[in-house]
Amino acid sequence: MVRRVAVIGAGAGGLASIKCCLDEGLEPTCFESSQDIGGVWRYTDSKDDRRIRVYRSVITNTSKEMSCFSDFPFPEDFPNYLPHGLVLEYFRMYAQHFDLLRHIRFRTTVLSVRKRPDFTTTGQWEVVTEADGVCELLVFDAVMVCTGHYQEPYLPLASFPGIDSRFQGQRLHSWEYRDVEDFRGKRVLLVGIGNTGGDLAVELSHVATKSCLPPQVFLSTRSNTWVMSRVSDHGFPFDMVNTNRLNHFLEWLLPSALTRRINSDYKSHFGFLPDDNTLPFCLLSGTVVLKPNVKEFTENSAIFEDGTTEENIDVVLFATGYNFSFPFLEESVRSAIDDNRSLYKCVFPPQLEKPTLAIIGLIQLTGSIMVGSEMQARWVTGVFAGWNKLPPPSRMMAEVSKRKNPSERENLKMSFINYMDEIAACAGVKPSVLRLLLTDPQLALAIFFGPCSPYQYRLTGRGKWSGARAAILSQWQRALKPLRTRLVDDNSSTALTAGFLFSKHPQPGWSPWADPQL
Repeated sequence: MVRRVAVIGAGAGGLASIKCCLDEGLEPTCFESSQDIGGVWRYTDSKDDRRIRVYRSVITNTSKEMSCFSDFPFPEDFPNYLPHGLVLEYFRMYAQHFDLLRHIRFRTTVLSVRKRPDFTTTGQWEVVTEADGVCELLVFDAVMVCTGHYQEPYLPLASFPGIDSRFQGQRLHSWEYRDVEDFRGKRVLLVGIGNTGGDLAVELSHVATKSCLPPQVFLSTRSNTWVMSRVSDHGFPFDMVNTNRLNHFLEWLLPSALTRRINSDYKSHFGFLPDDNTLPFCLLSGTVVLKPNVKEFTENSAIFEDGTTEENIDVVLFATGYNFSFPFLEESVRSAIDDNRSLYKCVFPPQLEKPTLAIIGLIQLTGSIMVGSEMQARWVTGVFAGWNKLPPPSRMMAEVSKRKNPSERENLKMSFINYMDEIAACAGVKPSVLRLLLTDPQLALAIFFGPCSPYQYRLTGRGKWSGARAAILSQWQRALKPLRTRLVDDNSSTALTAGFLFSKHPQPGWSPWADPQL
């Protein structure tokens, strides 16, 4: 029986795991190698250590209502998209509210996690830690690895001939980026067009100039990608408006060919898919130039696969993502984890005789990873406590083998709603819209037509939260709260509200401006 649980890492996934352990009556001990909580969200100017962290100007890509822990909303006066300082403040509030800090050992590094000799019967692990030069061996009934997938910078230098042997400019990975001022007056080539690459291209375009003639920032990409605006119709957060069960149903219903056709115009003009309102403006104004993949580097220039060359490159900034690694896990376990598809539901190593090791946060979703990590932790601690059951290892391994199709593109993001519903069903907390239609129609409409926010997964099952219904019906008010910083004429406000309701949301109970009936 699981009682004592080791939690490795005190970032978002680690904090959620501690809390979920406590909810299930387990005894968590969290080991954090640094001196504070927050993981990648704890920004510092220091470049002395190799700890991965966000850069100074980073803003969340998912809004506060779609990113919060499911029973702890962000403060209503927080902006919808958050700088790193407010994310960290929220973590501190969460940790204090649920009394999590007393379960964390700071400045403690996990050196190894190994099966005990009697693992096949007990499922126990030997965990060796080091703090202040002193090593300690502890025995735990289960382990939750919460180090995430932002662990080691991925720097594919072998794919860029000349970058090591000939290029004389500066070369760095985006994890080393702290502040835009370090790049003032320099011609910068960004490699990679993920979230970080797009954000940094826009930011650098304001300072990377040597003359009055743009451009000085070049953004190189091998393939097309989605570039989505954070802002949707009427100024609301994009994910609140678009990540809902209605759209999810329509995406399932409509053929993928139709979806591709709808977006083809963006691809033909910009070379990526659509519609960030900042990066396209930089492209249209010439402050950022989109380039194909780099073929090779010379002393001070980059030659691209289309035959073009850009001279006088001062800095090559690789926004090429990260590798994950679990050096503390014993070899038999570590070697079996190629990526999250090697894990059952992206969580459990299926080959273990006892399901007492879980990997939290090794996922890529179309929504908040923090929310997905919390859902994983709820399911995992339910398994540890005996409430949730797993299939036998043979069935789990068969499902994993089915998912690991070598023809699939690596690192494809999974649908947020698909994955959340899948894990919620395993944990017994997936909401039933049809049942709610009979018992609480207003809430059912809010769930189906409104944002698929984390509170939906606190309406039923273990961990049910009494405040979930009110949180769902008031989420639009919390989104509007930080925007109401000046008085608006009542007549114009009423007209705007009516126009929105009749054009987009004709039903009461789930529109942005509807007063919640609590």
